[in-house]
Amino acid sequence: MGNFKEDIANVEALVFDVDGVFTDGGITPLPDGDFLRQYYAKDGYAVAYAVKQGLKIFIISGGRGAMLERRFRYLKVTESHIDVSDKIGCLRDIIARHGLDAERVLFMGDDIPDLECMRAVGLPVAPADAAWECIDASRYVSEFAGGRGCVRDIIEQVLRARGLWAKDSEGVTCSKDAPSA
Repeated sequence: MGNFKEDIANVEALVFDVDGVFTDGGITPLPDGDFLRQYYAKDGYAVAYAVKQGLKIFIISGGRGAMLERRFRYLKVTESHIDVSDKIGCLRDIIARHGLDAERVLFMGDDIPDLECMRAVGLPVAPADAAWECIDASRYVSEFAGGRGCVRDIIEQVLRARGLWAKDSEGVTCSKDAPSA
């Protein structure tokens, strides 16, 4: 591992937790057993743009719910793994199946269930409001909190390091035919 700014240019995949990373951690239970979560639109845009630029993006979350699944299907992430109790097993499976180098994988987590995954990759990162254990395990801590731009922050840094951010002023226009998120 070298300089963080140099290492992010060589990231092979980005892996994210959801609650506390894509959201502020708040959930509202619904009568049908699903949950309402509030997502930050700029994080979602950055994910869709990164996918368009060819980055592999994975979700590993202990959270569950049809709306959570729909959100990441809409953003066209590489794979979304929800209701996961063994996050490290899931991460190891992703790395093996996709032939990734763990030293070139970025994992953003915010709380104790994410620590093992953060310690298993070369680029552990955290939102500003993460548990101190996650902050301590991180090579980079975003200035932005979970659900408030930390995902956009790290994706933008990776894409800028590769010269792909705002490439040719191309953006992402979501299809009108895509399921609502």
